[in-house]
Amino acid sequence: MVKINEVMSRYDGVARAKHLAAAGISGFHLRAALASGAVARVSRGVYATPGADPLLVAIRSLPAEPACVSAAQFGGLWVLEAPQQPHVGLTHSRTYPGFVCHRATHPPTLLDTVVQSLRCLPELDGLVIAESAVVLKGLPLASLRLRLASRSDARERRIVASIVPQSQSVIECLARFHLRRAGFHVESQVNVPGMGHLDLMVDGRLGIETDGAGFHMDRLSFEEDRRRWNVTTRLGVPTLVVTYPLLKYRPEEFIAMVREALNRLSAAAWFLPLRESCRRLNPAAA
Repeated sequence: MVKINEVMSRYDGVARAKHLAAAGISGFHLRAALASGAVARVSRGVYATPGADPLLVAIRSLPAEPACVSAAQFGGLWVLEAPQQPHVGLTHSRTYPGFVCHRATHPPTLLDTVVQSLRCLPELDGLVIAESAVVLKGLPLASLRLRLASRSDARERRIVASIVPQSQSVIECLARFHLRRAGFHVESQVNVPGMGHLDLMVDGRLGIETDGAGFHMDRLSFEEDRRRWNVTTRLGVPTLVVTYPLLKYRPEEFIAMVREALNRLSAAAWFLPLRESCRRLNPAAA
């Protein structure tokens, strides 16, 4: 027998009566669940489990489904900014105050969510969601390109072209976006012998490692980070370590830091051979 809690979990704790019935939940079992407090009727034809997300309850009570950036949030994708107003998908043309409404013939799929985000949000926000759908959920890039084949989707195709399926984090995505916008040549996940993969390489000379505190708090991660940094130092690969707050809130400072590092590397490349020549000519001055 189908258990109502199993069905409710498929809908993240908020389901419509028609979905429960389609899953095999009889009226008798629904009434029993209501009587026991396992579910509650939150609006006409909509039921929720205790502790269900209030925003999801509000959206499905319209009735509507999460769409665009809101669907990305519920789906566990990378999201830079929570929207001031929830984005919802509707099968009709009605609008609701306090919600950003998207027309949809069905509840948004992962592909729908990404396409809506690319069309609706600023470039960086859309890129972050799209890249995470590819990296975390395995969304095929070919499906995205096919869906964005119309003449009006040129901007969206350009964003999709910058997605790196090997990306390891939202921090890496942010850094790559700002570096490319500033005109740098950027390579992702560059193999460094003895180290593993460097997050980014700028102009073939400067390494960038992204440091997310949430992934570096345990002792093993702490030690691994230090080992990696020591390897790049021994191999003569100058590397900057950058954080999410720097990239999200102070990208100009990040780009200035990269420019300064590259300029100093250029100066060192010119100065060190000159100093070595002087040392050979005048050993006493060394």
